[in-house]
Amino acid sequence: MAADELPADPDADVDPGTGPDVASDVDPDPVRAALDAAVAALTARDLAEIVDLVAWPDPAAGREPDGRPLAVVVADHAGRALLDADHPEGRLLEGRHPLPSTDPLAFLPYAAEVADPSPQHDSNAYPLPWPRLQSFFTDPRSPDLAVVHTPRHWFPDEGGHRGEHGSLDVVQSRAPFLVSGAGVRERGVVADHARLVDVMPTLAWLAGVDLEHLASLDGVVRSDLVTRGATYVIGLLWDGGHPGSMLDLAAAGELPAVARLLERGCALAGGAVAEFPSLTLVNHTSMLTGVGPGRHGVVGNVYWDREQGRRVVPNDPATWHLTSELYREGVTTLFEAVAAARPGVRTASVNEMTERGAWASTFALVRAALASGEAVDPGEAGSSDSRDFVTAVRALLPDPLASELVTHARCGEDDDYAFYSGIDVLGLSTVVGLFSAADPAEFPAVTWWSQYTTDAGHHAGGPRSPIALDALRDCDRRLGVLLDHLERVGVLDETVFLLTADHGFETAEPPAAGSWAPALRAALDPLGVPWRDEGPGFLYLGGV
Repeated sequence: MAADELPADPDADVDPGTGPDVASDVDPDPVRAALDAAVAALTARDLAEIVDLVAWPDPAAGREPDGRPLAVVVADHAGRALLDADHPEGRLLEGRHPLPSTDPLAFLPYAAEVADPSPQHDSNAYPLPWPRLQSFFTDPRSPDLAVVHTPRHWFPDEGGHRGEHGSLDVVQSRAPFLVSGAGVRERGVVADHARLVDVMPTLAWLAGVDLEHLASLDGVVRSDLVTRGATYVIGLLWDGGHPGSMLDLAAAGELPAVARLLERGCALAGGAVAEFPSLTLVNHTSMLTGVGPGRHGVVGNVYWDREQGRRVVPNDPATWHLTSELYREGVTTLFEAVAAARPGVRTASVNEMTERGAWASTFALVRAALASGEAVDPGEAGSSDSRDFVTAVRALLPDPLASELVTHARCGEDDDYAFYSGIDVLGLSTVVGLFSAADPAEFPAVTWWSQYTTDAGHHAGGPRSPIALDALRDCDRRLGVLLDHLERVGVLDETVFLLTADHGFETAEPPAAGSWAPALRAALDPLGVPWRDEGPGFLYLGGV
């Protein structure tokens, strides 16, 4: 979740929107013609190095009353398939199947991934394509067509990095899923997978929320892995933490805190499958609400809101404290669910954007400081005011070079590494403080702590790069401090942990450079239909 993980031109002017109807004041036939033209342009063979897939709701199939599309079409340069409830892996429509595999355990054991990093399309896998794409296209703020980058697409001029995520493919969608401590049934690495939407119901159930109150969620309680019995529930997120590297380093003795968790628990070899797109704000929200983007409403790091006629940029450090304002009606966070089931119980959210309802929250403190005038107004996402706000936040953070829990040399190499190291060091002191009251009854029953240096390191160098591995080691050192503290205050054996991330990572390769923008302009501009490409990769047609 790098601070520069924003649109290439966040200050660009936007044209007035025309409401949620994609056609609005444009005849529907030209809009359909524009969709067909965009698909043809994007699936041309000469773009196959940068465009992996395109996907769109099938207009002929219609939608459920709640907005869910009844079918989604997926295509690449060699074929297309239709996904629906009867064909969740896709029914071939023409050519060869664009989803060669949907195996969530592809590229395992980890050596298989290392041997084929950033794989070519024909050897790749795309797990759970139907439920993920159906959810994505349910929200009225979702685009008319999604463009999926190839794993190796190198696009620094449009906001890309050496390490990338966002794809539908298995490695970018694979986050760690490790449970440890009181009540855990399994040990070691288990040949299975979960979904990130399983995180919220599992933690909520462990904290005392009854199953009947969790039944309507997209995720499920993983009671096959862990049962109730812990007094304290702690969720740990290492943003962008690559699960293969994490388990490999732990086995080699280089992540002793993770190894310590594994001694008292288990990790799923296939990790947890992220929602599509495998982006930061989408999946932070999904894992802590238990529903996909079609239900919670945060459909990307940047998207276009037709009804409001504006670009929305959730993934801006200056506006993370406002994330809950983007939720759709009826969304319940982990903290709200626990509070409803156990009135008066203490819950805590440390450095996490999906924090509505928490008894103690980092971003509640930010909102209070803004309301009192103690902090500079961040303004709009991507604006000069927001950049001033981030600068002011940097000045308040601990100096990462003063901490023995930070690899100092990496801070000089990458500004985001330094920024998020300061945030993570402060987060550690906050969590330790929450568990430092004289009476353990005052400790929070549910705590969530997010660390971000892992994302910065993986963006900077890609998975398995020296800076990415150092980021994992730094997060592990901070986790070790927390485990030691919980042991000293006598509650470690009463605590259950769930360690996860919001997405995986793959390495972009400079030979796979380029943009599809010229092809879209050539295909769409002559048609006279308004269009915009946000992200890039979210294509909106008509009424924009």
